[in-house]
Amino acid sequence: MPRAVSERITSARTQAAAASPRSAPHTQQNSSATTKNPIFNTDRFGQHILKNPLVAQGIVDKANLKPTDVVLEVGPGTGNLTVRILEKAKRVTVVEMDPRMGAELTKRRKLEIVLGDVIKTDLPYFDVVISNTPYQISSPLVFKLLSHRPLFRCAILMFQREFAMRLVARPGSPLWGRLSANVQLYAKVDHIMKVARGSFRPPPNVDSSVVRIVPLNPPPPIRFEEFDGLTRIVFSRRNKVLRACFFSARGVLDMMEANWKTYCAEHGLSVEGVSFPDKVDNVLQRLGMSDARAAKLDVDELLALLSAFHDEGIHF
Repeated sequence: MPRAVSERITSARTQAAAASPRSAPHTQQNSSATTKNPIFNTDRFGQHILKNPLVAQGIVDKANLKPTDVVLEVGPGTGNLTVRILEKAKRVTVVEMDPRMGAELTKRRKLEIVLGDVIKTDLPYFDVVISNTPYQISSPLVFKLLSHRPLFRCAILMFQREFAMRLVARPGSPLWGRLSANVQLYAKVDHIMKVARGSFRPPPNVDSSVVRIVPLNPPPPIRFEEFDGLTRIVFSRRNKVLRACFFSARGVLDMMEANWKTYCAEHGLSVEGVSFPDKVDNVLQRLGMSDARAAKLDVDELLALLSAFHDEGIHF
């Protein structure tokens, strides 16, 4: 992942809040009101602050935190989840984009704050991750977490409901697709709860859902780029038969043949007299998948297809 320079703040360093001209109060009265009930314009960060205490407590309870746990929280906002996590965890690291909210959080104890973009930040060790996720980073965050090493125990993440339903979708369901397969290759994903839009300030235009992601340990010995390359092709026409995905989609067969020729050149294999389309057809026929549809293939079947292509020197 790309490195980023992030600013780390401890609870003792509250001077940063006073130094920000944008957060300076116009009057003493305004300052007092903001301290008691901070309301920020969070639109440019895509954040909706969770205000429902029952939902916040439910999220923390579902994490099954231990007294020895180090917890990563993404997008803590004003700390409605953070204070509950701190009651149960050994230590909490939060990653927050908005420096004004970071200033609010410096009032908490047993807490480290990282100001910056979580997607560009090198993450520290953590056992559990909890997030009220800004909608625009949902997919990048999931894959960044799944690529993190060492593996964490579980993630309790809140997303826009439609995205969450795609994460937990099963083969044959309308939402089963590339995202579902790619995530479920590396993790077990369960839906925990639905959260109404009225639980946030400001309220979003859609409802949200909370999911639990538990990484498979050990992870499958598959290069993600290869699996993603395959799912990108087959789910581009998820309801078409697989043969059409490879033979009818523009440029797909040419790309695969170019990769195959590169592989053969690197391994001293001859391509003379070999029909590449026949090789692809043979793979599909051998697996009985010529007329299968990606919309109904599970992760194991996709892995079998990828392995069969690899056996023929075909890579993605």
